Amino acid sequence: MAAEEERDCKGPVSWRHLIRGHRGGTNRRLLERRLLSRFRLIVLALLAPLALGACGGTPRTLVLADTAQGDTVASFPIFVATTRAPAEEPSYFTGERAATLSFARLDMTVPRAHKTGELELPAVGAKADPSLHFAVSKVTSLERAPITAQVRAELARRKPVDRDVLVFVHGYNTNFADASYRFAQIVHDAGFKGVAVLFTWPSRGQLLQYPYDRESAFYSRDFLEAALRGISRELGASRIDILAHSMGTLVTLEALRQAAIRGDGNFGGKLRNVMLAAPDIDLDVFKTQLSEIKREITVFVSADDRALAFSRRFAGDKTRLGAISAKDTEIVADLARNGAHIIDLSDISTSDQLNHGKFASSPKVVQLIGRRLQADRGIAIAGPGFGDRLGDIAGGVVGTFGSTVELVVTAPAAIAGR
Repeated sequence: MAAEEERDCKGPVSWRHLIRGHRGGTNRRLLERRLLSRFRLIVLALLAPLALGACGGTPRTLVLADTAQGDTVASFPIFVATTRAPAEEPSYFTGERAATLSFARLDMTVPRAHKTGELELPAVGAKADPSLHFAVSKVTSLERAPITAQVRAELARRKPVDRDVLVFVHGYNTNFADASYRFAQIVHDAGFKGVAVLFTWPSRGQLLQYPYDRESAFYSRDFLEAALRGISRELGASRIDILAHSMGTLVTLEALRQAAIRGDGNFGGKLRNVMLAAPDIDLDVFKTQLSEIKREITVFVSADDRALAFSRRFAGDKTRLGAISAKDTEIVADLARNGAHIIDLSDISTSDQLNHGKFASSPKVVQLIGRRLQADRGIAIAGPGFGDRLGDIAGGVVGTFGSTVELVVTAPAAIAGR
């Protein structure tokens, strides 16, 4: 016992050692509860900044709403591929993992009162007013063959130049309804004319479920690769664009890395833009993925991203890709040499308290992303003309690195504050 006391005085003692030091069962259980409570307090302290900008309590669901003429300014389908476990209405899909992909179609409406960059939603649990809120008029569960036929039909009725599929991969702490509404806002505000496909993976939509969500992201990478393969081969699409947000970038990059290793990372030449918004991924991990993917990637970053500041503390104080800025000149130069081009949104102010969704909540940025999606060459093009093509987004080019001109686009005063 004296030896144990001496060891306690010399330095930190493991929790297991402390617990073993209590002979009585009651005291041991009490200590276990105290240590667990202390751990929870530490986690909650780390999560506090996120909680300020997050919704708590009852999760949002898709509430069907009838629309009348004049209530809406737009309506369009979103096709869903998901690794979430199916559920009954109004959840439709949960945060648990499914063994296979499921499919669905959402018929979305945009309210007459919509303002670009805003996501107008009713209070959680309240009925949507289609003239004031984004709403869903119909949810249809589909098998693989019917959804393939419907997407093919949607693409076929478009002009050849618009036969584009935009795949959106959402981030951490996002349930099915939240992902659906956000994507609907992006599709509308970007003026996207192709077919929208939501790949939604089993995030539980809860702040304290970060570790589970991260494992679910890895779980879903094979399914995303398979979905992209199906889009490229079976739907008649001319092009595929990917927009991934936050932890959804991990799903996306892992899927692209696997596809590249298999020998077809461009999905039959149809993969065009890969855009990562506020990527919640370790910078070192991203570099290794990029070395296998070997393609141009556009990355939207912001040094004031509070969600990624939390993620960094949770992940061993390692730099998150989405939290770098144009000031990190050596990092930016290294990434650019390997095909990753940085668009710095640090100077842009939006209504997003966490500064984690600027790509969607800044009217200028989301509209200009849309215009680039409509252009045949797209946004993720390197070379001397890159700054000119992105100048309407950011208005400026910073830096010449090494012997190659690499461009970092930063937000001008014209966009800042909007």
